[in-house]
Amino acid sequence: MVSRTVSRMAGFVYRENRVPYYQRLYQAHDGKRQWWKTERSGYILYPYFFLLGTGGILTFYGLGRAVFGKKTFFGKN
Repeated sequence: MVSRTVSRMAGFVYRENRVPYYQRLYQAHDGKRQWWKTERSGYILYPYFFLLGTGGILTFYGLGRAVFGKKTFFGKN
C-alpha cells in the first residue's frame, strides 16, 4: 500500500511515455551527431567548448613561460 502511494506522489504513474519519441529522435539518420540532436544541446556544449579551449590556451601559455624559465603565469619569476 505504501509503495503505490509513494509512486503516485513521485509522478510516475500518469506520465507520458517519451521513449518512442526519443527513439525516433536519436535513431533518425539525419547526419547529426548524437550530442547535437536536441535543441538544448548548445546550452551544455558551447560552455564546454569555451572552457576546453580556454584551458588549452592557458596550458600552452604556461608551458611557453616554463620553457623560458618563468614558473608563474604572471610576474618576474
